[in-house]
Formats: sequence, C-alpha cells, structure tokens
Amino acid sequence: MSRRLVIAIDGPSGVGKGTVARAVAETLGYRHVDTGVMYRAVGWKAVTLGLALDDEDGLARLARDLRMEMAGSRVFVDGQDATQGIRTVEIDRAASAVARLPRVREALVGRQRAMGAGGGIVMEGRDIGTVVFPQADVKIFLEASPEERAQRRANDPAHAGGGTQSVAHLAQEMAARDQQDSARAASPLSVAADATVVDTTHLSIPAVVSRVLAIVRAKQPVS
Repeated sequence: MSRRLVIAIDGPSGVGKGTVARAVAETLGYRHVDTGVMYRAVGWKAVTLGLALDDEDGLARLARDLRMEMAGSRVFVDGQDATQGIRTVEIDRAASAVARLPRVREALVGRQRAMGAGGGIVMEGRDIGTVVFPQADVKIFLEASPEERAQRRANDPAHAGGGTQSVAHLAQEMAARDQQDSARAASPLSVAADATVVDTTHLSIPAVVSRVLAIVRAKQPVS
C-alpha cells in the first residue's frame, strides 16, 4: 500500500488551484482542503458581525472558534450557507485584510496542520508549501499570465460579480491583492524553494491535473 502523502498546491487567484486540487484529490482518494475558503470565511463573518478588519484580537478569536464546513462545493459558516457570500469582491478584500494579521494566520495554520496531520490530503492556498507544511511530500506552485487569470475569474460562475466586471478591472483587483499578499509580513505569497512551478496559461485543466499527478506518483513509492 502506498504511503498517504501531504500535497501542497499554492499560487495566486485565477491559476486553477481549486479545480486542479479537487481533481487530484478525487483521483487519489485524498481529502481536499481549500485554505483560501477559511480566510474568506473569517472575512465574511467579520463583515457580517461588523468587526473591524484590523481588530487582530477579535479576529483571531473568530478564526479559532468559527465552525467551517465544506460539503462538496458548498461552504457553511456557523451553520449558515455562505457559498455565494464569500465569493465577492468585498470579501476578496476582507480575506486579504485578515490574512495579513499574524494571530489570525497562527490560528488558521494550526487548524490546517491538524487537518493534514495524517497525510492523504491535497491542500491549496498561498503558503502551504512555505509555512503550513514546509515538509510536504509534494509542493506545486501554479501560475498563469495576468490576462489569463483575469479572464478565468470573469468566466467563473462561482465568483459573484465576475460576469459584471470588465477583465481589465478584475486584472487590477487581482494585481492589488497579489501585491498585498506578497508584501505582507506574515506568511507572504511566495514560491517554496523546492516547489515545482507549473505555468497553466496555455494548459487545459486535464493537462495540469495529469502533470501534477505524474509529480505525485514519482514521490509515492509503493511500500
């Protein structure tokens, strides 16, 4: 029986992380965890409660105590369906704001490590291979051109408002978040030194999934 691995898939928005990670997890029979959803959930709940997005103590408590459930494509926060609510431009900004707070990240990273402690997991985000699981068995960093990423976001039915905004505007929004995420002091978006970088700009989803699975299988000796 093959050892169950920890697979980290990182990258900015619009590179196909979610679709690829879900497909890889399904093929391997692994659990899939989208850590971006966790930051979005904290941001969404904070906005819903009227919490200031710079209230680090309050947001850290929220990050520790929040009940988050991911059932297929649905996301529930404290029992409430937040699937559409967390996929808006406002929550893009809120998620980026709370993700800059070290104590919020500490709380969520602790939860993420507990999820992957036994292996058999495909975890996607922005700091999985660098911070959450620096010893992950497989580290993938997905990237794509800014134009392609913006076009994908515009065509994404799961992202509320995507179809009502121009590709140019979306590109500006995504570039601003990239800058914030790359420049933050706590767990910035960066490529792990031992990650395999895959440019998805001109690749279909099946082609990216196939490439990732080939990398995984090369790391998965049969015991």
